[in-house]
Amino acid sequence: MGIYLNSPTAYTLYKNESKKTYFIDKTRILEELFPLVEEGSHYICITRPRRFGKTVMANLIASFFSKGCDASEVFDKLEISQNEEYRRKMNQYNVIHISLNEVPKRCATYEQYIERIESRIIKDLKQAYPDVEVNEEDAVWDVLMDIYAADKSARFIFVLDEWDYIFHRDFVSREDKESFIEFLSALLKDKPYVILAYMTGILPISKYSSGSALNMFLEYTMAAKEKYSQYLGFDDREVDELYARYLSVTDAPAIEREGLRLWYDGYYTMGGKRMYNPRSVVCALGDNQLGSYWTNAGPYDEIFYYIEKNVDAVRDDLARMAAGEGVKAKIQEYAATSMNLQTKDEILSAMVVYGFLSYEDGKVRIPNKELMDKFADVLLKESSLGYVHRLAKESEQMLEATLKGDSGKVAEMLEYAHNTEMPLLNYNNETDLTALVNLLYLSARDSYYVEREDKAGIGYVDFIFYPKKKSEPGIILELKVDSTPEEAICQIRERKYALNFKGRIGEKKEYTGKIFAVGIAYDRKSKRHSCKIETL
Repeated sequence: MGIYLNSPTAYTLYKNESKKTYFIDKTRILEELFPLVEEGSHYICITRPRRFGKTVMANLIASFFSKGCDASEVFDKLEISQNEEYRRKMNQYNVIHISLNEVPKRCATYEQYIERIESRIIKDLKQAYPDVEVNEEDAVWDVLMDIYAADKSARFIFVLDEWDYIFHRDFVSREDKESFIEFLSALLKDKPYVILAYMTGILPISKYSSGSALNMFLEYTMAAKEKYSQYLGFDDREVDELYARYLSVTDAPAIEREGLRLWYDGYYTMGGKRMYNPRSVVCALGDNQLGSYWTNAGPYDEIFYYIEKNVDAVRDDLARMAAGEGVKAKIQEYAATSMNLQTKDEILSAMVVYGFLSYEDGKVRIPNKELMDKFADVLLKESSLGYVHRLAKESEQMLEATLKGDSGKVAEMLEYAHNTEMPLLNYNNETDLTALVNLLYLSARDSYYVEREDKAGIGYVDFIFYPKKKSEPGIILELKVDSTPEEAICQIRERKYALNFKGRIGEKKEYTGKIFAVGIAYDRKSKRHSCKIETL
């Protein structure tokens, strides 16, 4: 056993993972890899946003196939044990497993980074094949070829986690990034010692770098390929399973199932299947508290990093997305060696790749409350966003006026925002009015679950604000164009939208607060807003 070759590390980590309360069995992915291992010379790169379980999956694969351990204690209890190939495949292969996010002590150059990887692989190979003469000055692929020439059974499964890690390091130049791609190509491409190369990362592999050095890989991204999607992220069935487990082990459950959907759902696979962010779901259940578990770890985690590249191109789109709308975009892969994002589509594409936005049916949108809170922080802090920033700052006053029943103030703020701050709106239909209202109630998301077009009573309400604290006021908001706010209030009453406060959010404890009915209208002829607020 070595540092990379047949190391016990992956098994130790996956064994620990399997013991956790909110572990989900994803071992069926191995059934899809068995034929590839049997045939040999296959190359897979699966890219997903951070916190979608890529490293857990890499540890699963390395620990199952590696000769470096007996993994039966773990895998005998999991779904893959029912497969007829299970015993024949488990722990039968040489596995080189490298976490590419590990760097040498006081690493200051790319040469230090890559020399550490090469020297460790060669050290492992010398130990595993003492009868083969190895020149430590040779390139690692030459050493592997020498070993293969002496022993045709010396073939390997490569599991490379976080392949794109160095693309975010300050010490790595553009030339270094290109050298790294060439290193991976020389190590893996057209090499008879490769049985399978399984690689993970956030960035898609460069499709148009010089020579297409890594074009042997089949790439599986969330937005472009459906295959393998069920193994990264949680679907509704799995979250239902975890929630049932949570109820059984938690003394005083404080999370409702609907809360998990609002906070962490909203990502989509290529086939349209909804996915939850797995790390956030597990953290919330473990803490017994909904909240943001999005952690900042480098420039790619700063939402504004992408927006500031071209504010003019994305400002209006950001406003629409913050208002809950989807924005049409052509999502494209871009060179992993370049962070020079110029166009709107490039910026939005990058934000999808990093998990800031979700993509479905040709539109990008902010997926859930966890990310909406991050965007709201940007809107409130970044004055360079102009009118979008100003609207976000006004939203606290809008909520305060609503809860005071000050319909005149609400109408006044709508009027001012529309006339001075919303160049993106034509205001020809209710959709534009909806966008404005959503932005002006942005701060309400801190204390309310805000639902749009929610089924309520005997119809669908435009907005319904479920308070996080059951004793706080609820808000039902109906919009009308070329009508009156009185008619909106009448619709709220006649269609019994308030019935939703007796269930849904308050299933275990009946809702006890006030309910405000808010009717907002816009007259296209007079170009005036009006508002009426009543207590139900």
